[in-house]
Amino acid sequence: MGQIGHDRATSTPAIRAAIQRSKASTAELSRRYGINPKTVLKWRKRATVEDLKTGPKEPRSTVLSEEERRLSLRLGGTRYWRRTIASTLFSRQSRI
Repeated sequence: MGQIGHDRATSTPAIRAAIQRSKASTAELSRRYGINPKTVLKWRKRATVEDLKTGPKEPRSTVLSEEERRLSLRLGGTRYWRRTIASTLFSRQSRI
């Protein structure tokens, strides 16, 4: 059989293909492969046996902008700088 693709995967591409080809009931396939019936239904609906891509559709930058970099260099390691950066990062968490 094939390899499991990621840590939480409960089925291999070979099992997924067998599910897609099978005429057996959802409950029977669930018992046979030791997976949740919802997983059987999910793989029956899909046209491929590959996992869907996960993560953000549009990746966001994790680096400082040029303005933020200049500010951090100008302020150095002062207490004001640490407090300002901390509040900036905290306020951006809701957008990340």
